[in-house]
Amino acid sequence: MSIDFDKKAPATPEAPRKKKRKISIGHYAVNGWLIFWAIFSVIPMLWLILAPSKTDRQVSYKNPLSFASFHGYIRAWKNLQDFNSGVLAHWVINSVTYNLAIVVFASVTASLAGFVISASRIRFKKTFLISTLIMMLVPPVALVIPLFIEMNKVNLIDNPLSVILISSLYPFGAFLSYIYYSNTIPPEIYESARLDGCSDFGLYTKIAFPLSHPLLALLAFFAFVGNWGNYFMPYIMLPSPEHYTLPVGLGALFFSTPAINPGNGATSVPILKPEIALAGILVAVPVMIVFLISQKRLIRGMLAGSIKE
Repeated sequence: MSIDFDKKAPATPEAPRKKKRKISIGHYAVNGWLIFWAIFSVIPMLWLILAPSKTDRQVSYKNPLSFASFHGYIRAWKNLQDFNSGVLAHWVINSVTYNLAIVVFASVTASLAGFVISASRIRFKKTFLISTLIMMLVPPVALVIPLFIEMNKVNLIDNPLSVILISSLYPFGAFLSYIYYSNTIPPEIYESARLDGCSDFGLYTKIAFPLSHPLLALLAFFAFVGNWGNYFMPYIMLPSPEHYTLPVGLGALFFSTPAINPGNGATSVPILKPEIALAGILVAVPVMIVFLISQKRLIRGMLAGSIKE
């Protein structure tokens, strides 16, 4: 009978247990960190939703996350509607109209620009791409004065068309379209279509555009989100109250009420903290609805072109 001293003894279960313990501690730490930031992000929105249910005094002294009554929402909504003879509804219509036009123009022009840079045979394609990247880096505030002068020269100040045209300038969308068309549609398809006599515009309308539905959904979503809450550009270009968008109109409403500006009591309608919270919901809810409706298409658009065969 011989004993094999070289044979290793079976590993003790302590090492796997320590490894599992380390993994579980890291797992709990990451989950705890994510839960903390999720709660930190949700609390302001929860306060915004619950605040209109209270009176102005209750908003200041009651538990911030408590609910008072559904009658508070009705009262706050009625006060918002009564402000300046129902001008709030006109601001909502303006915002919806302007943003629909911007979404259509920005999505189509960005898609066309990305297709031209990626698939056409024009000269200076790299120059156009670099110019697009530079435009993405320029802060919009830096362009306010030249854009104002340009719109003034063509007599479009205080005209909604000025905001629509300026906001349809979408360099990020053009670059996103360039990435999409460069990675999704093989160049051989374009070459075979050209051999059949198809023009560049025909390539876009017959090949690229029908295959770009995920891209267009992504462009439309970002264009809507970027312009729905835009305050500065409409405020500069549209000085007349009848042309205000919802954010600009609410800014004027807040300034004329004692809730934000205690020394100003110009309005006879009680626009206080509950009404301001409800107005904030009016701005935030459309973005949330659009995101929930289009989230599947957004995921498809983000992942399109990520896998190449």
